[in-house]
Amino acid sequence: MTSGLWELVLKGVWVTIQLLVCSALLGAAVSFVVGVARTHRLWIVRFLAGVYTEVFRGTSALVMIFWVYFVLPIAFGWQLVPLWAGTLALGLTYGAYGSEIVRGALNAVDPAQKEGGIALSFTPWQRLRLILLPQAVPEMIPPFSNLLVELLKGTALVSIMGMGDLAFSGNLVRLALQESAEIYTIVLLIYFVIAFVLTRGMRGLERKLKAGTGKPVGSTPDQELDRPQTTGVGGAVA
Repeated sequence: MTSGLWELVLKGVWVTIQLLVCSALLGAAVSFVVGVARTHRLWIVRFLAGVYTEVFRGTSALVMIFWVYFVLPIAFGWQLVPLWAGTLALGLTYGAYGSEIVRGALNAVDPAQKEGGIALSFTPWQRLRLILLPQAVPEMIPPFSNLLVELLKGTALVSIMGMGDLAFSGNLVRLALQESAEIYTIVLLIYFVIAFVLTRGMRGLERKLKAGTGKPVGSTPDQELDRPQTTGVGGAVA
């Protein structure tokens, strides 16, 4: 390939990374807000959060991108640039999946921990911030890592809007060179490298978060039960 075509591919990589970061940030915010809402004590809050989750999990991300980019301007007069349309559609869609990860991790915390917070007269917000999240967040990292990789692959859907992401740029280079095998192999390798960096980074984050809880990385609940507990003075007991 010529230098000009490589520049086109690299611009596509940059657009993909921008879209990934923006939609991941939005998706993470939605995941925590909706996931916490699904554990709320008020049934109406749980119901509304459940409706959101079911709607966005049950609809196609591709159709959602079409709806945000083509229908939203007609219905409400809001024309979004492709980057923000893709961010909104992907962030809301993958945020619905992430909310189930948050809900499951919060519900997996030992009920005795919650009862301890109540006994200490903590407010619901204090129990969430000081007791539940510090224990639940490390358990969220592995599934969030998988979801982040899925989001990376989902960014290729924005090429239908003519957005110059990696998939769109690769297709333009293919049309210019009439070489499908070489170009799409390069595109696949680039996606793999980005995904590999993401998974290694999330693995490091998991290790750092679990270091403060004394849990080994990759441990399962059964392994945690089998692990020797410690007394208050640091001695192991059976």
